[in-house]
Amino acid sequence: MSRILVLQHVAAEPLGTLDPLIRARGHRIRYVNFQRDPDAQPSLDRYRGLIVLGGPMNVEDQAARPHLRTELRLIEHALAQGKPVLGICLGAQLLAHALGAPVRRHRCHEIGWYDLSTTEAGRVDRVLAPLGRVRPVFQWHGHSFDIPRSATHLARTSSCENQAFRHGDNAYGFQFHLEVDRALIERWLSIPAYREELLAADAGQCPETIRRATLEHAAATQDAARDVFENFLDLVGRPRRRIALPSHL
Repeated sequence: MSRILVLQHVAAEPLGTLDPLIRARGHRIRYVNFQRDPDAQPSLDRYRGLIVLGGPMNVEDQAARPHLRTELRLIEHALAQGKPVLGICLGAQLLAHALGAPVRRHRCHEIGWYDLSTTEAGRVDRVLAPLGRVRPVFQWHGHSFDIPRSATHLARTSSCENQAFRHGDNAYGFQFHLEVDRALIERWLSIPAYREELLAADAGQCPETIRRATLEHAAATQDAARDVFENFLDLVGRPRRRIALPSHL
C-alpha cells in the first residue's frame, strides 16, 4: 500500500482540500501531529512522499519545540532519497531552511487574500502552472524565506517577493495556503489566538473583509489548486494495482 507522510503542527491546520485528492488516488495518509505527540520520531523509509503543513510556530523556535529539528531531518532524508516534498507555509519555511536559506520575520503580515504573480519559471512549471499569471491566494504568515540557492523562484506577491520555489524536480515550497476552503478559513477566523493575531497584525484585512473576499475568490482558486495538487501527486505516482489472477479450479 502506497503511503504519504504528513507532518501536522496543530489540529486546526490539516491537509484541507488536498486530503480527498490523495485518498482518491489510493494512497494512505499517515498524520504525525506534533501538537499531540511532540516526541514522535517517524521514519520516512516506508513512504513515497512527504507533506509538511503550516502552524503558528516558526523555524526559530527549535529550542522550545525540538520537533522542528525532527522535521528538518525528515525533510533532509526525503531530499536525499529523491522523494517528493511539499511544504506549505511553515512547511515551506522549514524546507527553505533545510536547503540553507534564511527564514526571518517578514516586514509585514500577510493575512487574507492577495494576488499571487507567477514568475516566468512558475508559469511553465509542471506543478504550479495551473495558477496562471496572476491568481488570488489565501495567506496567513508573518515570516518569510529567502529562495535557496539551489532552487527556482516560482511566485511572488507585491508585499512578499518569495512565495514559492522548486528544488530539483519534485520538492516544492508554497508560502500561501492553496489547501483552504471556506469552512477552513472560517475555522481559523473563529480561533481566538488566530483572530487576535489578525487584529494585532494590522494587515489591512478584518474578518468581514476576508469573508467577503473568500466568497469572491475561493471557488475559482480551489479549482486551480486542485490542478496544482494533482500535478504534485503525479510526482508521487499512483499505487500499484493488485492483479487478480484467474482461478484454475
